[in-house]
Amino acid sequence: MSQQQPGDTTGSNANRDTARRTVLAAATAGAAALGAPTASAGEQKPPGTSQHPPPELRALLREIDPGRIEATVRKLVSFGTRHTLSAQDDPVRGVGAARDWIAARLRAYAGRSGGRMTVELQSFVQPPAPRVPVPTRITNVVATLRGSVAPDRIYVVSGHYDSRNSDPMNATADAPGADDDASGVAVVLELARVLAARRPGATLVFAAVAGEEQGLYGSGHLAEVLKGRGADVQGMFTNDIVGSSTAEDGTRDPYTIRLFAEGVPTAETPEEAAVRRSVGGENDSPSRQLARFVRDTADNTATGMRVRVVHRRDRYLRSGDHIPFLQQGYPAARFTEPAEDYAHQHQDVRVEGGKQYGDLPRFCDFAFTARVARVNAAALWTLAQAPGTPRAAKIVTSALGNATELVWQRGPEPDLAGYEVVWRETTAPEWTHVLRVGDVTRCTVPLSKDNVFFGVRAVGRTGRRSPVAFPVPGV
Repeated sequence: MSQQQPGDTTGSNANRDTARRTVLAAATAGAAALGAPTASAGEQKPPGTSQHPPPELRALLREIDPGRIEATVRKLVSFGTRHTLSAQDDPVRGVGAARDWIAARLRAYAGRSGGRMTVELQSFVQPPAPRVPVPTRITNVVATLRGSVAPDRIYVVSGHYDSRNSDPMNATADAPGADDDASGVAVVLELARVLAARRPGATLVFAAVAGEEQGLYGSGHLAEVLKGRGADVQGMFTNDIVGSSTAEDGTRDPYTIRLFAEGVPTAETPEEAAVRRSVGGENDSPSRQLARFVRDTADNTATGMRVRVVHRRDRYLRSGDHIPFLQQGYPAARFTEPAEDYAHQHQDVRVEGGKQYGDLPRFCDFAFTARVARVNAAALWTLAQAPGTPRAAKIVTSALGNATELVWQRGPEPDLAGYEVVWRETTAPEWTHVLRVGDVTRCTVPLSKDNVFFGVRAVGRTGRRSPVAFPVPGV
């Protein structure tokens, strides 16, 4: 179907109905051509949205090793405490020893990359602030794997290597931090190990950040550095408390991972808020589109996990390292285990009333954390191999009508095959229809913009699809 064809706004109702049926039929046919199921009652994933893992991705996911993840968690716990205010120069105890060990591991993995992965210690001095009583050096350990097709497009994955116990200012007593957040760092290191020898199309950044428990200082610095460089960060994931599948009451859910994604953007301007209020879009922020992308690429048998998207920026009264990225205007989301056990995080190691407290490795489920790593890997690899999210997507509003004209900018990607228009009812949480439109930057669909939400996504020559861009009104 030629997408240069305008919607019929002057003919008979019969002609308009025919045009509408043609578009819907083409959407269903397009979904079938993609190897996706057609719509049916009770379907969990809409037609044309799921991106099934190709053989190369399945092979990558099989390399993720629960044993290595366990070894990383236990090694980080062995440093006694990794409190941000703990020793920086002790070779066996404290945050400095953990920093140096993480850097050594990432440098070893970078040796497999043929020079494509570099590792830096990103240090800064944090002035006195809440939970930082004196000027303190904080260091992020950052490995960057340069993309081979679109190196300026960046995706970041992080975990924080600092830890704490019951007293957030106690920098000397043990704070093992196995789940919070040696588990997240183990995910980052395992992803770096597996991906170092491969050639992602876009650039991947693997970050072990510090200062999270004192106030998100490390991730705040990393986000500021990237923003200052004008970096095109199109997605960021933090893995924080991803080590256990057991809740406080002893029930287990080892095959679900929560993904927290905000609706109204943290960095939204008053002008952007006014547009959102006028047309809707509270469920269509870049972070929500990123979360939908994760479900479409990583909720499958290859990862063995269900991705439960939670429509919140974070948990009640909590925050994580994705928030500084949201503050800089970057799409970001947080992975966290399905039900936390608060006796095993932010607690002194002790037995009280016959109950063991403390964030110890014995309470971790390393097979579960490996599956979390597979979810991250599936999403990151597909993001890196697909084209970037379309830019400047707009719905033309220069004239009223019952057809919808969309325009967007063509990306610089050399492997771009074309674009797809997606849409859904305003009450639907997921995209329900997809229509291939080819390598064009303008399309008219004979459906009313008043009745449905539209989106645009890019398609690469290998069939990988970008996250959806939500169009705003434009001339």
